[in-house]
Amino acid sequence: MATPSIIPAGDFRTSYAADTTIFPTPMSRNAALAGIVLVCFAPLLLSEYWLSILIQIGIYGIAALGLNILVGFTGQISIGHAAFFLLGAFTSAYISNTLPIPVFFAIPLAGLLTALIGLVFGLPAARLKGLYLVIATLAAQYILLDFFSRAEWFSGGSVPAMAQPFSLFGYVLRGDRQYFYVVLAYVLASYLLVTNLMRTRDGRALVAVRDHYLSAEIMGINLTKYRTLSFGLAAFFAGIAGALYAHYQLVVSNEGFGIERSIIFLAMVIIGGTGSIMGTLMGTAFVVLLPESMEWLSAGLKGSAIDRALSLNNNLTFLREIAIGVIIILFLIFEPDGLAHRWRQIKTYWKLYPFSH
Repeated sequence: MATPSIIPAGDFRTSYAADTTIFPTPMSRNAALAGIVLVCFAPLLLSEYWLSILIQIGIYGIAALGLNILVGFTGQISIGHAAFFLLGAFTSAYISNTLPIPVFFAIPLAGLLTALIGLVFGLPAARLKGLYLVIATLAAQYILLDFFSRAEWFSGGSVPAMAQPFSLFGYVLRGDRQYFYVVLAYVLASYLLVTNLMRTRDGRALVAVRDHYLSAEIMGINLTKYRTLSFGLAAFFAGIAGALYAHYQLVVSNEGFGIERSIIFLAMVIIGGTGSIMGTLMGTAFVVLLPESMEWLSAGLKGSAIDRALSLNNNLTFLREIAIGVIIILFLIFEPDGLAHRWRQIKTYWKLYPFSH
């Protein structure tokens, strides 16, 4: 008589390593690898327009990842993230233009220098929290923006700064089809680095500070160290993203990186899911595609009664801002855990289908 096979009826994890593994099942690992391979063929299959969209998602996704370390994993708050993004852009452009350092090395150097500045502005986080910390990060935003507008030797002042194209061993990568792979490499490295960071002692300490800082302090966690460190890490990834943005656009300007850009970065984290690495990329894609969808909607309704009543084409920019604000409110009310939580629910549903739970 054949021995009946035993099918596990639950999710059993017998070790800490199994609980912190990146891929819980071989299927999830294979799906991730297949997705990466498929994305590598994007320059061969997609138009320049869609490649530019993917590049924007990748660059902003790295910046939002840094903010999620601060907001989602450590429980701090910042509305000055755009200033560090811009600092990384100007720093990388300055290094590659004035020093005999190729762009390949200027990008990580810009991230490190931005992280040092982030540590300085993160010092108030050791003593401030809540609304007071929000005001402190807002002050950092305006301090850096004022510095950029006055330091002509660094940022060009009122004149946009020029950045060199990305080069590797003397080979210059031009155009979206080539630069796409640069951004993809940094996205994979950044998300893999943060994923592994959260599995370490320092990563668990950041989460402990978020969950209950008094209990974390009793356990021996240095609150000052980890609160300040979270600002440095957030600034590092913002600087990396800003440097990639500079060498993609080849021109860097203060325009468009005020407080509204910081709010958009915060929206990416909230919509994707605070404390979720995968959700960060999902929220970034959602926010980047939202203006594009508004343009598609406006083009589809052009000439209709709705267009004549609301003047969609004349008020498109205004409607974008309204849409982002409304969506943030709706997510906070109906889906506070973001898109990542909804994705986990969908996977759970199909995993148990057709049985309810």
